Amino acid sequence: MKDATLVRTGIIGAVVAALCCFTSVLVVLLGAVGLSALTGYLDVVLIPALVFLVGLTAYAVYRLNRNLRNVSKP
Repeated sequence: MKDATLVRTGIIGAVVAALCCFTSVLVVLLGAVGLSALTGYLDVVLIPALVFLVGLTAYAVYRLNRNLRNVSKP
């Protein structure tokens, strides 16, 4: 996977996970669909997903910077 794609995926995923964690977007959506019983399990899924996606973004930025340094050397 390209480094820029990894960065983009990590950032978009982290933003979506953060929106779902810190706002009640999923609670409202699950309630509207009739699946409000699942709201108790959201923290079990969303917090690890947020941590994983932030880690993915950090790794992708590290790879991108490393490749840019290697390209700029003569």
